[in-house]
Amino acid sequence: MPRKKSQRSLQRLCLENIARNMQRVWAKDYTDKYLDEYQFRYIQGPFSELAGSLVLELMSLMGERLTRAMLHLLLVPHLKELYLHICPQLVSKAIAQMVTARCKNLTSLLLTGCSRIPSAALIDLVEGLPGLTTLALGETQCNTQVLSAIGSTCKRLRVLDISDCKKLSPASLFHLAYDPTAGTFCCQALKTLEVDGMESSTPYGSDLPWALVYLLLALPSLVFLENEFATDAVCLIHDLHFGGVQVPPGFPSLKDLVLRWASANPDKVGSKPTLPLKELMEVSESNLRVVRAVCPKLAKVTVFLEERPGLSRHFLPWASLTSLTLECSGLRQLEEVLPVTRRLGTQLESLSLDGFSYEDEMSFHILLGHCPNLRKFHAALFHYWKGGQGEEASDKDGRRPLAPHAFPQLEDFSLSFSELQEPSPQLQVLKASLASLLKRSPRLGSIMLLGLPFSLDDAFAEVLGAPGTDTAFPHLTFLSLSGCKVSSGTIHRILSLDNPLGNLSLDRCPDIHRKHYDELLQRVSREGLEVRITWE
Repeated sequence: MPRKKSQRSLQRLCLENIARNMQRVWAKDYTDKYLDEYQFRYIQGPFSELAGSLVLELMSLMGERLTRAMLHLLLVPHLKELYLHICPQLVSKAIAQMVTARCKNLTSLLLTGCSRIPSAALIDLVEGLPGLTTLALGETQCNTQVLSAIGSTCKRLRVLDISDCKKLSPASLFHLAYDPTAGTFCCQALKTLEVDGMESSTPYGSDLPWALVYLLLALPSLVFLENEFATDAVCLIHDLHFGGVQVPPGFPSLKDLVLRWASANPDKVGSKPTLPLKELMEVSESNLRVVRAVCPKLAKVTVFLEERPGLSRHFLPWASLTSLTLECSGLRQLEEVLPVTRRLGTQLESLSLDGFSYEDEMSFHILLGHCPNLRKFHAALFHYWKGGQGEEASDKDGRRPLAPHAFPQLEDFSLSFSELQEPSPQLQVLKASLASLLKRSPRLGSIMLLGLPFSLDDAFAEVLGAPGTDTAFPHLTFLSLSGCKVSSGTIHRILSLDNPLGNLSLDRCPDIHRKHYDELLQRVSREGLEVRITWE
């Protein structure tokens, strides 16, 4: 059964005790006497000797209960990581100055949503923390000068988030990659850059993709760029039509960046630039050929499919691809994916399919058989059945049993249905495929079944085995059966399994009523189980 409420460790109990008494005991003297004395470079207090990881855990325990005095006491010099996005309302200019003065050893700093810190204080903060490798400034007052400070100071930076910063413009991005005063390139170790929500402004803001082109060519280590125009920038690099593109004064031109790339890749003389990007989130099917030419190392991609029969031939071959998401903008049948999964399925670790029509009764089962090494699978399908079709599939006695597929690595499985007009015999095949998958995926930790149009009792009965056994789903932590037909008896059997199940969603399940929900809650309380059940 789900784990019973366990005795917390002595360390955890001590931290919880400190958290409960933080204001009344630990922060009282400081609050009464010294709260507004900002001249203290360090505070020699009860948390000076506490390990940095425990300080972070204590902050997390406090959450919204954190006060300014508590935060002052917890800004200790030996912190390596600091996550202030949990209390953005407390983070002011004074707090930023304290972090700058006290936390010189930080390598990771998250300030997402901390909009009270002035730009000037952000500059001082960045310049005082040259060892940063991860920095999140989303939804802050980050501006061009802050990016310039990051570029010239944070030589080790690997991850940067500057999403939704209203003071940034496309022209600001040039300063992240190049320092015109020193005449040197910056952030050469940067691997991940998130820059969503960029505002348009003149003279360069009307053409944000060109600013992204500059970043992609000037940052040689960049493997992920999150922005809606990232794919457009990749296509511009492929075309190499740079004439008339404005670059701020003092910065190398785009042609200069191409020459710089060529000098760094002498074995590719005469070739168009290629990028080390490993992930792109918004690629249209028509741009797939160009994207693959410029980004030959792509391992994770989201492709938006257009309204036309058959998938692009540019999916094949694709040796580096391990994670594929396909989203339909129009009517596409699931069986159209089969040629791609037949060739690429064994290398895929993640596959997500959104908006496909389930028409061919065997397509789902065949597709799964192509992908035995999946760790994550998601499918949001819809199906229209008008009757008079598929009667042969409904005859269980006359249909050959499905060949079982095993998924030894599968950890995350999600299947949802929508827009179903009426139950179809074809869904018996889908039901059998689901039962087979659940039974032969021993590492499943998360299962989401949403709106499936058949009862799950038979499927789970096959998976769970004979009553009294408890060997199914040994690693399950999350189960959602929202909108599905399932009986309370099946739910009780699931609660009897030996696994770490912590969350169970039964929202909108038509066969689960208030009395069943109350019975489940009573059992959880009676047996002391660590599982949260939701129902509405």
